[in-house]
Amino acid sequence: MSRTAPALPPWLGHALRAQRGPVPWSAVVRGALAGGPLLAAAVLLGRPALGVAAVIGAMLAGFNDRPGSRRASVGRIGAPALAGASGLAAGTYAGDHAPAVLLTLLLTGLGLVAGAVSAVGPVASSVGTQSLVGAAVGAGMPLPEPGWLRALAFLAGAGWLLALRLALPTPGSLAGDFRFDGERNAVAGVYDAVAALLDAAGSKAATARRAALTAALDHAQDALAGPRLRRYASSAAERRLHAQYAAALPLAEAATALAWAGEAVAARTSEGPRRLAAAVRDGAHTGPLPAPCRSDPALRALDDALLHAAEAFDRAEGGDLHSRRRSRSALLRTVLGARGREYGMRVALCFGVSAAVAQALHHAHWYGRHDHWYWLPATAVFLVKPDLGPLASRVLCRAAGTVLGALLFAGFAAVLPRPEGLIALVAVSGALIPVAARHFAAQTAVVTVLVLALVMAGGEPQASVGRIGETLLACAVVLVVGHLPMPAQRGDGIRARLAEAGAAAQAYLAHVLGGSGDRAARWALRREAYRALAEARTAIALASAELPALARHADGADEVAATLERLVDTTTACAVHLDDTGRLGPRHAGELAALREELARRRDRAGVRLPGLPLAG
Repeated sequence: MSRTAPALPPWLGHALRAQRGPVPWSAVVRGALAGGPLLAAAVLLGRPALGVAAVIGAMLAGFNDRPGSRRASVGRIGAPALAGASGLAAGTYAGDHAPAVLLTLLLTGLGLVAGAVSAVGPVASSVGTQSLVGAAVGAGMPLPEPGWLRALAFLAGAGWLLALRLALPTPGSLAGDFRFDGERNAVAGVYDAVAALLDAAGSKAATARRAALTAALDHAQDALAGPRLRRYASSAAERRLHAQYAAALPLAEAATALAWAGEAVAARTSEGPRRLAAAVRDGAHTGPLPAPCRSDPALRALDDALLHAAEAFDRAEGGDLHSRRRSRSALLRTVLGARGREYGMRVALCFGVSAAVAQALHHAHWYGRHDHWYWLPATAVFLVKPDLGPLASRVLCRAAGTVLGALLFAGFAAVLPRPEGLIALVAVSGALIPVAARHFAAQTAVVTVLVLALVMAGGEPQASVGRIGETLLACAVVLVVGHLPMPAQRGDGIRARLAEAGAAAQAYLAHVLGGSGDRAARWALRREAYRALAEARTAIALASAELPALARHADGADEVAATLERLVDTTTACAVHLDDTGRLGPRHAGELAALREELARRRDRAGVRLPGLPLAG
């Protein structure tokens, strides 16, 4: 009789899990060309301290150098870099003029603001992270240069990496205008995801494939909607990509309706979307597309969507991106709401306590011959951010990665020539960061080697042992503070996300049942509903992987999210059926009624406030 191996606790399973995928060679090249040359130039000019600030800026920018369009990378890299430079200048000034107690209070207040802002989204989270790291480095790494000059060096380093991101071509970019290779890959990924969902219709994999389609649409939407000088696409290549993305939306709608029906479709049904994906990647014409059988409303909608896509590919007249538009008041409500308060208080406490402990150790000369005390609060920033992963998992990975990285650097420092060997070590570490990003422990090890080499190149003594001790202290601080009772109710952030997703689902359902013929508005509402649900699912998954004392506050939330997803899927199927017949079928009406009752039960059990759903006519 075989025995089943016991399942790992969620927090441990998360710590051991690594991402998979191809090596991002373009990011590897940019990482190698970023930090090493900057440090070498600074050493040759006799300004190694400025080189340290520039390489830190390039390193932090490299954390945000992710797949996507060049246009989107401007905001994703540039906005956090500006925040980091501002934090560096402010931290330098405060560290030079404020006494220890006042400095701790200032850093705590900054942590409260940065943590609350992080609730807005991924870019805002990076803004908060870099502002805190910049403030910790500015206050805790005394250098001879004034704060404004260090901030300029930091910006120069981040700007250098951004320039590399914008200028260097990527593999596969020669198929068309290389400026839009990220957009092409993102849009083609949408068509591939539609084909994969059609293949999975009627199987257990359909739910996962639908979630993958949502992720592909989110990625393409973000890639195409980056910052621009003009309101509309100015080149023919960009207008073509906009048209191709817009043509994918009715295809995604029809594929979702077919998956909802729960019946397998003919194998040739997915051939059309796959040919469209190849046409996007190669910048070629679509050619003839195989037509699916038109035996039911969803298949007829798919056939119509394929015909529309073929025409849109030929015309290339642009299209609406149906992007998320959030007003300033909505953003302010997020910052001041439950999510912002929960994020802000946790980050403020951890950052403030770690800064206080670091300064106490500094004044007690625990650091030995050098004056740097930035490591402990900077480490706490990367550990405490709730959107970066479960707390226990991050602590375990950070401790293991720092110990490994510090030991590796101690070995390298003993044999490498200075400064040439240290510059080479910075360049190699920069190249390895994109690969090591698949696992937090590996990334921590590489960053530890890079920062220790950087600080030594700037003239400080080798400090591997001290960095290990400070990291373990930061881990202890974050674990203790992260589990303290908070003024707000635990889990408020998750409940707020579910409430937002519920409101988006309700708005989408009301539009569909209201009989509006505005399909562009319908697609925008559907995109918002699915995106809000994906964000809620991500937050719930992270919260559920915490230690049991924290994970219990997410009990029942996953079931609410699953019910809302089924509701949005059903709403999509209703929209397709209404387009074809003008009325709801018995199955659609019955499913909506059942989901309304199920959602009422689950939301009460999870303590989530959701708006009432409209009745099916």
